[in-house]
Amino acid sequence: MSIEINLLPWREAYRQRRTRRFYMALAIVAVSALLCGWGLSYWYQAGIDAERGRLALIERRTQALDQDIAAVKDYRELRGRMLDQIQLIRELQFSRPQTVRIFDQLAATLVEGVHYDRLTRKGDRLDLSGVARANRRVSDQLRQLASSPVFATPELADVHAVDGVPSLKRFNLSVETRTPRRDDDGESP
Repeated sequence: MSIEINLLPWREAYRQRRTRRFYMALAIVAVSALLCGWGLSYWYQAGIDAERGRLALIERRTQALDQDIAAVKDYRELRGRMLDQIQLIRELQFSRPQTVRIFDQLAATLVEGVHYDRLTRKGDRLDLSGVARANRRVSDQLRQLASSPVFATPELADVHAVDGVPSLKRFNLSVETRTPRRDDDGESP
C-alpha cells in the first residue's frame, strides 16, 4: 500500500505566501525609504529655511548698521561744522576788542598835520592812505606807528605832492597788526 501525498498545492500555497511576504516587505521597505527620504528632505529644508532666516536677520542688522554708520558720518560732519562755527565765533569775539584797539591806536598815533582818508583791512594787514602837510609829517607818522604796541613796522608805498597844493603830500602805507596771544580757553592775556 502506498500512500501518495501530493505536495504540489501546498508548495504552491507556500510559494505564494512567500511571494506575498516578499512583496509586502518590499512595499514596507519602499514606503519606509520614501518616508525616510521625505523626512530627510523636510529636515534639510527646515535647516535651509533656518539658515535663510538667519541670513535675512543678518542682512537686516547689516542694513541697520549701515544706516547707523551713515548717521554717525552725518553727526561727525555736523559736529565738524559746529566746531568750525564755534571757532569762528570765538575768533570774532576775540577780534572784536582787537578792532577797537586798532582804531584807538590809530587815533593815538596820529601826528598833527596828518589825516587819513582811506583805511582798508585784509586780515592782519592795514592799508592806509592819507594827506600830510609835509614829508616830515609822514616820517613822524611812520615812527609813531612803529612805536605802537599794536602795529609792526610800517611800510611806505609812496609819497607824492597833491595837485594844486604843493605843500600837501599824499601817502600810501601798509602796516601789520600784532595780534595778542590767546590762552587755550580763547581769551586774551
